[in-house]
Amino acid sequence: QVLLGESGGGLVQAGGSLRLSCGAAGFTFSRYTMGWFRQAPGKEREFVASINGIGLSTYYTDSVKGRFTISRDNAKRTLYLQMNNLKPDDTAVYYCGRTPGTLTAVAASGYDYWGQGTQVTVSS
Repeated sequence: QVLLGESGGGLVQAGGSLRLSCGAAGFTFSRYTMGWFRQAPGKEREFVASINGIGLSTYYTDSVKGRFTISRDNAKRTLYLQMNNLKPDDTAVYYCGRTPGTLTAVAASGYDYWGQGTQVTVSS
């Protein structure tokens, strides 16, 4: 059974930082590209960042480039998202997901498993 679980969300002031984690179980973690998505109230789930199985290649949506860093520790079966210089527009529920597709698969439909999400709220 594939399981993904996020943690690390919270309330932070604009300009602050958070680090999200996503633990994985039930599959060979290092064989899959993993990604972070977010969903704000009333909006569709949108792509944030992805990382390939061995962790050497990453891909980001333009709005987070230079502020967010995706990484993974395959020995710990954990995916991370370091978020710096947070803005109120970053407020959303953040989800980690697994894709059998490529690094640049930015559509949520390309991901086959998701965690339950963690809330990130950035106050102005």
